[in-house]
Amino acid sequence: MLRITVPGSTANLGPGFDSVGLAVNRYLTLDVKLSDKWIFRPLSKDVAEIPSGKDNLVYQTAEKVADHYRKALPACSVDVWSNIPLARGLGSSAAAISAGIELADALLCLGMTAQEKVRLASLYEGHPDNVGASIMGGLVIGSHRADDTDVIHVQNLDIDIVVVIPIYEIKTKDARKVLPTTFTREYAVEASAISNMLVAALLTKQWKLAGKMMEKDLFHQPFRLPLIPEIEAIRSSALNSAAFGVAISGAGPTVICFAEKGKGPQVKKKLINDFPHFQIEELSIDNKGSVVTKNEFQEQM
Repeated sequence: MLRITVPGSTANLGPGFDSVGLAVNRYLTLDVKLSDKWIFRPLSKDVAEIPSGKDNLVYQTAEKVADHYRKALPACSVDVWSNIPLARGLGSSAAAISAGIELADALLCLGMTAQEKVRLASLYEGHPDNVGASIMGGLVIGSHRADDTDVIHVQNLDIDIVVVIPIYEIKTKDARKVLPTTFTREYAVEASAISNMLVAALLTKQWKLAGKMMEKDLFHQPFRLPLIPEIEAIRSSALNSAAFGVAISGAGPTVICFAEKGKGPQVKKKLINDFPHFQIEELSIDNKGSVVTKNEFQEQM
C-alpha cells in the first residue's frame, strides 16, 4: 500500500497574486493499491462526486508525469479522502495535481526533488502558489515562467488563521473572468510594489504592515469583491476583533483572516457571533507539505 497526504492551501494573501501560497491543515489523502484497472473511490463528502476512472484529475496529472519521463503507470485502486472543500478557495484542485505528481513519482520510482515537483505542478496548474504550498508546506513565494519556475520556501510563520467559508462555490475560471486583461504601466508598478511590501512584511514579521498591504491589493480583490457580497462585513468584524489582515482566499469565496499567535480564538468567536450561518474554522499552517508513506509497496512492484 501507498499512502499520499497533501495539504490544502490559501493563495495570494491579497496582492501576492498567483505567486504567494500558504499550506493549511486541510488534507487530501490517497490510499493506493495495485489493481487490474484504475479506479478512484471517494470516502468523504468533499470528494463524493469526483470521477472514478481515468478522467480523475489525480490520474490525469500522474499520466502527464509518466509521459514526461516516457514511462508507463501501473493500474491502481485508489481510496480518496479529503476535507478540503471544492471550489472554495482552499486549493482542492492544486492538492489533486500535487497528489498526482507524488503518485507518479512513487509508482515509477522517479526520485524527483521538491523543486522538480513544483516545476511540473506549475506547468499543469499555471502558477506555483497553491501547488508549491501543497508540495513543500509552509509559505511559498514563486515565479513561474515558460522556461523555469523558481520558488522560495519559508517555514515557521508564526500566525493564527481563521477562515469564513460560505455555502456557495466560485469556480476559479469564473473568478478569473472578472479580472482585467491589461493594466497600465503605472498601475502595474503600484500593484507590484504593494505585493513586494507584503512579502517583506511577512518575512520580517511586521504583521500590521502585512495586513495593510492585503487591504491595498490592486491585482484581483477589487474586481472579485462583487462575487462575495459578505466580504466587507467579514473584514470589518475580523479587524474590529484581533485580526491584522483579511483577504480573499485564492479565488474565493472563502475569506481568510490572519491574527498574531494566540489571538485566533478571539477572532473566531467574534466571527461566529456575527455570521452564525457560515462555516467558520480556525486553521493552522502545515509545514510538512506532501507526505508519501510506503508499506511493502516496492515488494509488490
